[in-house]
Amino acid sequence: MRKERILLCLAHMSGKEQDFIKEAFDQNWVVPLGPNVNGFEKDLENFVNEQSLVTKQVVALSAGTAAVHLALIACGVGAGDEVIVQSFTFCASSHPITYLGATPVFVDSEEESWNMDPELLEVAIKDRIAKTGKKPKAIIPVALYGMPYQVDRIMEITNRYEIPVIEDAAEGLGSRYNGRVLGTFGKYGVLSFNGNKMITTSGGGALICSNAEDKNKVLWYATQARESYPYYQHEAIGYNYRMSNICAGIGRGQMTVINDHIAHHKHVQALYEELLKDVPGVTMHGNPWPESDSNFWLCTATLDPNLRIKGQENAYKQIVTGAVGGAAGVIHAASKATTDCQPNDNVEALRVCLDKANIEARPLWKPMHKQPVYKNAPAYVNGVSEGLFKVGICLPSGPYVTDDDVRYIVDTIKAAIHLLSVSPVL
Repeated sequence: MRKERILLCLAHMSGKEQDFIKEAFDQNWVVPLGPNVNGFEKDLENFVNEQSLVTKQVVALSAGTAAVHLALIACGVGAGDEVIVQSFTFCASSHPITYLGATPVFVDSEEESWNMDPELLEVAIKDRIAKTGKKPKAIIPVALYGMPYQVDRIMEITNRYEIPVIEDAAEGLGSRYNGRVLGTFGKYGVLSFNGNKMITTSGGGALICSNAEDKNKVLWYATQARESYPYYQHEAIGYNYRMSNICAGIGRGQMTVINDHIAHHKHVQALYEELLKDVPGVTMHGNPWPESDSNFWLCTATLDPNLRIKGQENAYKQIVTGAVGGAAGVIHAASKATTDCQPNDNVEALRVCLDKANIEARPLWKPMHKQPVYKNAPAYVNGVSEGLFKVGICLPSGPYVTDDDVRYIVDTIKAAIHLLSVSPVL
């Protein structure tokens, strides 16, 4: 058995980061602004504007969640408003809506990309107008696991109803649609540099803005909305959301290897596809359309419900007493071992088998409309995200995952399979 643990995803650090950090300390710029922040923003602008039809501007922030929050504020979202958001996502896409006293309206996914269903989106818009007498204030599609959404269709619908789009590309840095970087199609685009993203600043995020005016508004809110007096004057509520000069230094170093990271993730995905193509009951999720160019932030697979995994009979028999799959910060003990919406027993059994082999894997995101905290939120569902959540699993990816690691992971999956009781439907 391998002694080291194969992690789900971890951004690789190089020596460049140390140079930028040292420079920040040498210049005494250990604050939430400074040369590294400005330089990191410029690096990001150069990256996202490549092959873009317009010139975007970027604000470096303390987290991707902060970027969502500020984008909502900049779109005028407030108490009593509604914001349409993809249900199949991490909670950071929807929680900031509630910070503002607004209501998230969840829209389910289509089967090809697993992202927001454009047809269901339009159904939701029409129904919310009919029910509330007003349009949703914003729409948030999500690049799930780096996979592009149906940009053309979503933008056509939102433009027709004149509703601003906040692209949640937190998982999609470097993913493209028709050659153009995600996050540059909507009014705002959200990026994340958490420790497990395509590049990392240890923690942090950024907001892609359409123009200088929008950037200045976001900067104002991100720096506690201070007015230009020789003392502290506040005429609006602001936030301490600016990225630190130290974190930005890490980001500048990471930007020198971002294309290498993206290429490696794509290589790992291709290797999984090749090694698993003849394994009955296991299907990798890949680019669904010619326009789609995913960064494959995470490599995801689905398991046929009839697939039997060794130890499956013991799935969900005990309450988890510690963090699952490296989920740092999980400190609240569950009250029971099961919920009314969870992955199939074979998915959980495979996760356990991989964990015993020192391989970190996780289920897909649980749809937000099935989260207890959002039980009263409006939702327009078609069963796609719930169905995928039951059968999907995330496999290790990233710069530290070698070809030998992928082969070891695939061999472990094969060894865990007991049988496929019924041939999958093609």
